[in-house]
Amino acid sequence: MNIKEAKEEIARSVEIYLDKNEFGEYNIAPRKQRPIFMVGAPGIGKTAIMEQIAAELDIALVSYSMTHHTRQSALGLPFIEKREYQGETVMVSEYTMSEIIASVYNVMEKSGKREGILFLDEINCVSETLAPAMLLFLQYKIFGNRHLPEGWVIVTAGNPPQYNKSVKEFDVATLDRMKCITVEEDFDVWKSYAYRNGIHGAVIAFLEINSEWFYSFRKTVDGTKYVTARGWEDLSTAITVYEKKNFRVDTRLIQQYITDTEVAGKFGIYYDLFQKYQSAYDVEDILRGQADSALAGRAAGAGFDERVSLLGLILGHLNLKFSHAVNQEAVLDQVVKMLRQIKKEAVKSDQKDPIVICHMLDHCLDEAGTERQQREAAHNLDSSRKTVYRDILKLLEQYRSIAAEAETSGNAFRQIKKAFDIRVRKHQNEVQKTKQSLEYVFEFMEQTWGRGQEMVLFLTELTANEESMLFVEMWGCDSYFRYNEELLIYDIHRNLRRKIADLGLTGEAEEE
Repeated sequence: MNIKEAKEEIARSVEIYLDKNEFGEYNIAPRKQRPIFMVGAPGIGKTAIMEQIAAELDIALVSYSMTHHTRQSALGLPFIEKREYQGETVMVSEYTMSEIIASVYNVMEKSGKREGILFLDEINCVSETLAPAMLLFLQYKIFGNRHLPEGWVIVTAGNPPQYNKSVKEFDVATLDRMKCITVEEDFDVWKSYAYRNGIHGAVIAFLEINSEWFYSFRKTVDGTKYVTARGWEDLSTAITVYEKKNFRVDTRLIQQYITDTEVAGKFGIYYDLFQKYQSAYDVEDILRGQADSALAGRAAGAGFDERVSLLGLILGHLNLKFSHAVNQEAVLDQVVKMLRQIKKEAVKSDQKDPIVICHMLDHCLDEAGTERQQREAAHNLDSSRKTVYRDILKLLEQYRSIAAEAETSGNAFRQIKKAFDIRVRKHQNEVQKTKQSLEYVFEFMEQTWGRGQEMVLFLTELTANEESMLFVEMWGCDSYFRYNEELLIYDIHRNLRRKIADLGLTGEAEEE
């Protein structure tokens, strides 16, 4: 299965393991909760999906790479303890708490979350001394004499033997106690993740044209040459900062992340072209509906690679606008709930002193700040939610300053409401501008390329991007729905007819 399917399967497993009956007991007893064993090539995104699952389920996450652990750090150190058995004093071996188990308790204490995922990466590469204890842990959730707390699900991951010489195969008795999931690379699935996480447009556009170079391992006389999803993501981050610093992006940088020299060289050439396209096309003019005839003429006469690059540039600009709109909607939704509660409490207490409003805002600030800290401690705060918390706290600080300067409680709330209304109108204007930009893009594409493969590709990319679809679901887009119905449904129908024809059933289908 691909990484998206693996994520869905693991998320469902975690949910059923944490499901409780009316008495608060787990419907699947902890000892019957099979650890999940995810097998896939390195850099495919195994760790990333664990962070996403924890964030979406709002549970804690503790992550460890088992290649870094010794028997002592995993089990704890032994010590001698006196015990009384049938009137006789004996010396028995005990263990200090495992570093891994201790980390789980630390996260529980800091985050306040009692349930979570313990993710153990490189599980099939543990040292010889640790292997027996590791197998015992997978079967019974115990390190030394310390049990993993109830409410914690074990998810493990490892590489297939061809990618790592240290891999040790599990025996059948161990595998029979685990849920095994094999993950394969899939560019189309990764692309959705790439849009959501701001992967550089040059990387996405290059791989759109050359998807066979998304992921590869090959042995050469100079050693193993590899390209991974992790490599592309890390290269994207480096390029973004290089551009900000006005540093030159060259093959020396690219080969630090993409070790296959052939692929690195081709991407270097493409990146230079992408930069030229960025200079040649003023994308903001397209988004404002002001693309001149020269720009449209160049786009109409461009080769396929250049057209895909232009689509990547357009989507990159649009995605920033989509992301901002969706995040601001979440911010304003949370803040308005807080303000309504403050107004309700202020009316109930019939207080005229603005200090009361200040105290209530302080309470909201403390709650939002604590919630953010707890999610950070639980390791389930992604970049989008981090931005939302940041903007919520910024707004609350602004409203507290307004309240502190007001003469009465009533005046304070009126001033806060006025500031909030201004913010809402600004957000609404930005949403309308983004909607209009999307309509202008559809208009530009229709006039430049008609309803050909470029339009289908653009619709496909919009549909694959979670935030663009959230935007369309929240605020609509007439052109998206119209072109989607006309082009994609027709495309599906055409593909079905082709499959029927390939099976030699066309005549029968037509007769029916």
